[in-house]
Amino acid sequence: MKQQQNSRQIATRVSLIGMIGNILLTLFKLAAGIVSHSGAMISDAVHSASDVFSGVIVIAGVRLSARESDSDHPYGHERFECVAMLFLAAALFLASGTIGGDAIKSISTGAYHDLTFQSPLALIAAVTSIVIKEAMFHYTRFYAKRIDSPSLAAEAWHHRSDAFSSVGSFIGIGGTLFGVPILEPVASLVICLFIFKIAYNVFHDAIRRMVDRSCDDITETRIRICAASVDGVEHLDKLRTRVFGNKIYVDIEIIVDGGLNVFAAHQITEQVRINIKNNFPQVKHVMVQINPKKNEK
Repeated sequence: MKQQQNSRQIATRVSLIGMIGNILLTLFKLAAGIVSHSGAMISDAVHSASDVFSGVIVIAGVRLSARESDSDHPYGHERFECVAMLFLAAALFLASGTIGGDAIKSISTGAYHDLTFQSPLALIAAVTSIVIKEAMFHYTRFYAKRIDSPSLAAEAWHHRSDAFSSVGSFIGIGGTLFGVPILEPVASLVICLFIFKIAYNVFHDAIRRMVDRSCDDITETRIRICAASVDGVEHLDKLRTRVFGNKIYVDIEIIVDGGLNVFAAHQITEQVRINIKNNFPQVKHVMVQINPKKNEK
């Protein structure tokens, strides 16, 4: 419980810092876009504003997933983080479609010929955004790995998508400055594909976590070795694992001496459970079944 509270506090703090950074970037990029008459920078500001919404989603998802098990959700609420990931993926798909649609429209109608701006402030804003958003990506991803939060990891990629968007703005604004305005919609198309790929990865990971599946072979092998190392375990009969959100449930069958009394056999199962829980923090529940060793005649 204490670990869940600590993870929730970290995720909330990281998301709040990201939200504050996005609000400041939104205001700066919006002002730069208005002063420079840069539609690309104004669109970039709107993208940063959408990231504020993603921070709210992550905080809600993490808080819901940290709730204790209840009668309606006996296995916990971890999958709420997956739901948050789906919302983030949807926001990224929307951003990708909007950027790509505007770029195609600009190229097909020749609207890019009208792109002008009167101040290099938009270029400064684009560079500032790239640096800050990339730093926010690494900062958020670091803590996402530390607390094993898939929704926080998705938010990190949302930060990077905004950095990609700013790269497109920088290229477009620079192209306009040097008399090649078509660079803006072309760069936007490329950035659109990058963001779409990020959205797909977040969506795929969310679906993968929501559908029951076993652990990877390496983790299962390590769990087998951990269980078999307990004194009194003659052999492992079966091992089944199930990933639930970002937690793992383990069902294991061990073979012990058939002549042991109930208390001694129970002590072995408890030690197996404790060993697995201590060595695998992501394991939430361990069910150990005892099978007696058959005496050879």
